[in-house]
Amino acid sequence: ALLFLLLAALTAVVPSSVIFSGFTTSTLWLVFGGLILAEAVRISGLGQRLAARLLGPFSHSYLAALVGTTLVSSVQCFLMPATIARILLLIPILLAFCERLGLAPGSRGFLGIMLAMLTSSFQVGSAILPANIPNLVLAGTAEAMHGVQFLYLEYLRLHFPVQALAKAALTVALIHWLFPARVVAAAAPAPLPPLSTAEWRMAVILASALGLWATDFLHHIRPGWIGLAAGLACLLPRVGLLDIHTFNERVRLASFFYIGAVLGVGALIEASRVATTLFGGLPTELGLAPGADFWNIHVLSMLSPATALLATSPGQPAVLAPMAGELAQATGWSMKTVLMTLAIGFSTVLLPYQVPPVVVGMYAAGVATRDAARIFLWQAAFTVALLWPMNWLWWWLLGYFTPAR
Repeated sequence: ALLFLLLAALTAVVPSSVIFSGFTTSTLWLVFGGLILAEAVRISGLGQRLAARLLGPFSHSYLAALVGTTLVSSVQCFLMPATIARILLLIPILLAFCERLGLAPGSRGFLGIMLAMLTSSFQVGSAILPANIPNLVLAGTAEAMHGVQFLYLEYLRLHFPVQALAKAALTVALIHWLFPARVVAAAAPAPLPPLSTAEWRMAVILASALGLWATDFLHHIRPGWIGLAAGLACLLPRVGLLDIHTFNERVRLASFFYIGAVLGVGALIEASRVATTLFGGLPTELGLAPGADFWNIHVLSMLSPATALLATSPGQPAVLAPMAGELAQATGWSMKTVLMTLAIGFSTVLLPYQVPPVVVGMYAAGVATRDAARIFLWQAAFTVALLWPMNWLWWWLLGYFTPAR
């Protein structure tokens, strides 16, 4: 990422203000705040407490264990805006959970539990604006290139019912079918101690951030500044949970620079008109037309995972977002509708390598690539056949295809 920034600046393909424009968007600072929040949740113990409490009632059957795992992973998407942090937090908790259920490492039941966590950690997070890197790249690119701002609650309303709830239910059903297993009767978990002071402080900071994100349509403070404020609250003396030494040692800033560079790639593509040169006739060739909303949303949704096969999910929005103007003209939609459609596509994963945090989680949990690819391919097939038409219907009911939006 840093090498791209350096070479682009030295060759002066576009002005430096364009190359580094990603660092001026509020979305990138949401990433920064999210990295701090994720580490603070881990250090406080609040994440482990919530996971243990939520998993407790789901020990009586394998199906219940899959539902509980998906539920816990989904809740963590709201609390920890960093996919890899969620995955690495949940793996040791789920290892203990599988041991209680008699699911040995490598068994079908063990693989099912881990795959339920890996898939839902990314795909449910795709419906929650601060939760995943591709969401943030899309929001940052929309802001930097087109002046389009995504609101937290608007993004949630559009994507959560189908991309999160319906896809989570579909995934549980597929895993139960593809990786059948039985569990042994588990002993009741030990009672949890009372909330510590650190957990209380973390809960207050998170609740405040979630409340402000959910009401951003009222106060119009961008999600990035709310996330940055929440992250800085975790660093404040006496109030926060991280001192400067912990921040320096534990908060990994590589993804911060990575996303800044990805946004720079998108801005460079837009400024140099590369997308127009390479894909200028694509909207016509794809048969996009005003009024053909069912066809349009399926074609654009298919374009996203196809691009992600080459650019991976984080890079896909930076490649396609510069084309939003041409696509909006071809479909008759607003710019925001076209950009929101890209999120439907990058949440549809064909192969594991498209999502780097999932690959890290696979190796940490001992899940083979063939097993992850199996669930992703089946999931993608059912998503295209069932969930994309559901998504079209949901957006149609919301009136989201009208040009005025």
